Amino acid sequence: MKRVFILLVGFTLMSCAELQTIAETVLDDPAVLTDSQIGMGLKQALEKGVQTEVQKLTMKDGFLKNEMVKILLPEELQKVDKGLRKIGLGSIADEGLKLMNRAAEDAVKEATPIFVSAIKEMTIEDAKNILLGDNNAATKYLETKTQTSLYGKFFPVVEESFAKVGADKIWTTAIDKYNTLPFTADVDNNLSEYVTQEALKGVYTMIAQEEIKIRSDISERTTDLLKSVFALQDKK
Repeated sequence: MKRVFILLVGFTLMSCAELQTIAETVLDDPAVLTDSQIGMGLKQALEKGVQTEVQKLTMKDGFLKNEMVKILLPEELQKVDKGLRKIGLGSIADEGLKLMNRAAEDAVKEATPIFVSAIKEMTIEDAKNILLGDNNAATKYLETKTQTSLYGKFFPVVEESFAKVGADKIWTTAIDKYNTLPFTADVDNNLSEYVTQEALKGVYTMIAQEEIKIRSDISERTTDLLKSVFALQDKK
């Protein structure tokens, strides 16, 4: 068990060869951190990533002004956008796009407790999978553990947000206007499912960015425990 926990340091490494070198050095060093401290440090890194990036997304324009996660119109509605702009109704399309992203911001506020629970439940087997994975292995672990629960939380919030700010009416009006245009095929106006899925993608995208930073940037190790645990990789 001690060897497994020490190998968890591999969460920060870029290759298995480098991991083996560091692990052997650590095993020969009697002053290394305890298994518990190493495990705690890795979980602390994940919690830091979650809290930092989820909070960014919940702020005003957290989605809309972040090109990595901005929610765009689904393909079938892009023709609605173009059609509205052609007849001078671009402002309706712009407002509808903004409110889609606002709904995602509202939904993501539900995310942090679910992520924290998944981190606390991380097992040694989970850690092995992270160890053998790539630079976003921890993010993939969280996605596997949280996607179903997050969807269950996000979807009703998106629907409520649409109703609260009138996005449902805006899109219904916009699509109904588009559907009256000649030579166009009618499209559906239910966007809740789409926005929920895009909000989920956005959350995991931002957590992956934070994971990479903690792996590679010393300044991102913002507690003494993180500095001590992740300093092990710097000995290579």
